[in-house]
Amino acid sequence: MVASMFLRVAFSLVGWFFLYTWSCHRFKDRTYEWSCRLVTLTHGVLATCLSGYIGFIDGPWPMSYPGLPNTPLQIHALCISLGYFLFDLGWCVYFQAEGALMLAHHTVSIAGITVSLVLGESAAEVNAVIFGSEITNPLLQTRWFLREKGLYHSFTGDVVDFFFVVLFTGVRIGVGARLMYCVLMSPKPKWFIKLGGVIMYAVSWVFMVSICRFARRKSIKKYHAWRSRFSREMNLNANGHLKSH
Repeated sequence: MVASMFLRVAFSLVGWFFLYTWSCHRFKDRTYEWSCRLVTLTHGVLATCLSGYIGFIDGPWPMSYPGLPNTPLQIHALCISLGYFLFDLGWCVYFQAEGALMLAHHTVSIAGITVSLVLGESAAEVNAVIFGSEITNPLLQTRWFLREKGLYHSFTGDVVDFFFVVLFTGVRIGVGARLMYCVLMSPKPKWFIKLGGVIMYAVSWVFMVSICRFARRKSIKKYHAWRSRFSREMNLNANGHLKSH
């Protein structure tokens, strides 16, 4: 069983690296980060769909049954994500593209998935954490691609930012708190699984603080832009009124 999981993780790692090298060859005029972001976007969509299907349809429900033995589909999903996180962590370290917080997030994710696979249990809650972490990832990558294309400062960019903040707050912070409570109160998950969940939730809160600061700055900027535009329109109307008399 361990050898089988090792092979699946290895195939996943090779698959993500192959997608990255293909993108580097296909988009030669783009940066290496462009290709890495494309891989991240692909994993975000795939992991969200797969983990969502496991959690909401295939089961078991992580908030009611944490700590149960892993199902074949859960194992398959975790192996796919573990291969991706190993690839992305290696890329970030090699290019020194991320700070300590993101590296810590990837390290904890790798450790949590590995422990769940080795133990053969708790994949339900680990899968739920992956779902909560990855559901906002496509929006985050879309935001980056819009900025690269010069389309970020538009209505589309505002919509992407809005849904990113809403999903992050509602899922990673709101639903994440409920999941952490259920795992901590259940006697089945191992203590290190619970500790990993607490660490991941703490990391989410650090990200949340940064997101709140960003949302505040953008809201203030939008408000001042609206005030300036409104003042210009009022002056034009007033000047037109004076001229007409």
